[in-house]
Amino acid sequence: MSFLTDVLADAWDYLSGSPNELGEVVALTLAVSLTATIFASVVGVPTGAWLGWTAFRGRGLVMAGVNVGMGIPPVLAGLFVLLLLWGDGPLGGLGLLFTPGAMVAVQTLLAIPIAIGVTAAAVSGLSPAADEQLRALDLGNAQRLRVVLSESRAGVIAAIAAAFGRVVSEVGAVIIVGGNIAGETRVLTTAIVQESRQARFGAAVALGLVLLGISLVVNLGLTWLQGWERRHA
Repeated sequence: MSFLTDVLADAWDYLSGSPNELGEVVALTLAVSLTATIFASVVGVPTGAWLGWTAFRGRGLVMAGVNVGMGIPPVLAGLFVLLLLWGDGPLGGLGLLFTPGAMVAVQTLLAIPIAIGVTAAAVSGLSPAADEQLRALDLGNAQRLRVVLSESRAGVIAAIAAAFGRVVSEVGAVIIVGGNIAGETRVLTTAIVQESRQARFGAAVALGLVLLGISLVVNLGLTWLQGWERRHA
């Protein structure tokens, strides 16, 4: 038990003794993860609603592709973005490699299928009565999309929560495209890896607790919003 006690004591010392360094890592983690979640939601939620609502030839194949994307290995996504952003790659001229922008890009890529898949499941699960009423209305595509999303509010919030969970806990892809540079591209997950590799387990545990705290706060907020939507539906 002495080892565990020492690690917990070191974790407390780290939390109380490095506010500036920890603050920078937390701020970048929030900035990257929330930005990627917003981008993924803007693309994925309407796309998922459309897939959940529309019947067309090849829909099953498209949904299979979405499901594959939901489980894509992060390191593979990181490698793909790395090749795109490399100096002489198709997007190398943007100069994004080893910057927070590259980290946002790869996290967005990972989160979009999650947002699409969960939203599509929520929309396709609408009650038959609601489905019939929506189909009977003479609405344009944009109006129909707004109504469908409104009727599936709880599911949409779940999709956003799932997308955030995907990106905030990601480590492999952001190391590949971000480089884990201290003060520039180091986020909580990559900092945990760095501290663990150097056998600073107390610091790693402290960072892990902070990461869990962030996830808890965000998900509590989204869960409350989901419950509020259900109560006022």
